[in-house]
Amino acid sequence: MSTNDIAQRISALIKQFESDILTLWTGELAAKTFRNDDATERHCRQFLALLPAAIAGGGTDDIHSRHWDEVRNLLTEISTQRAKSGSTPNETATFVFSLKQSLFTTLRRELSNEAAQLADGLWAISTLLDQLGLYTVEVFQKSRDQIIVRQQHELMELSTPVVKLWQDILALPLIGTLDSARSQVVMESLLEKVVETGAAIAIIDITGVPTVDTLVAQHLMKTIAAARLMGADCIISGIRPQIAQTIVHLGVNLEDVVTKATLADAFVVALQRVGATIQRNG
Repeated sequence: MSTNDIAQRISALIKQFESDILTLWTGELAAKTFRNDDATERHCRQFLALLPAAIAGGGTDDIHSRHWDEVRNLLTEISTQRAKSGSTPNETATFVFSLKQSLFTTLRRELSNEAAQLADGLWAISTLLDQLGLYTVEVFQKSRDQIIVRQQHELMELSTPVVKLWQDILALPLIGTLDSARSQVVMESLLEKVVETGAAIAIIDITGVPTVDTLVAQHLMKTIAAARLMGADCIISGIRPQIAQTIVHLGVNLEDVVTKATLADAFVVALQRVGATIQRNG
């Protein structure tokens, strides 16, 4: 029997015994402590409804043909949802792999007197579900990577808040390592706030930056230069003795930048520059 004939036979059997296969499949998922909720059962029904037509039209050798588009789209949706909900790649692949047992049972029962067709059918189903299972893992991993990248970006934005301290005065407290990606977020956040508020002074506080190397110094100078182009002057606060020594050793030129040891000292300078004063009562 040809490969196409085997595919047609498998397709017909799945369509004929869809209800029985569904029962066996969901039972297998439950036995594997898989998430057996309403969404899982709905996905099982949708998958079995699409499977016969895909096998009949596209065979079992290549799941990337146009006949498998709807099946792949469904598996992409399932894998993406499970990546977002915190499932593991193993759970996601198990959704497909657990279908083997119920399909094998159906084929053995219906083709028990046709040894050659049974062997061909079992092999075709096995290779097909292996491809589909690996596809779900691939989609799951891509979705998880996208989630991680998005979360990292969101964390960088949250870790670089620009605070309005006073009229025309902004503060940007930096905590943690300042790498190229984060420095870009720092610069964008600061420039957006300068445009939004029309601030004249921006205090960049590096008290929470553990170390300052050549790269960090370059990022700071670029941020200061960009802020000046937007009409805001910068003051760097949080210059500890160790950082001062490092800056001198690196030969970084900060002669035209006001630097202060603490944020409070920088704030006093900023107030003077905008013509404001703070007076203690009593």
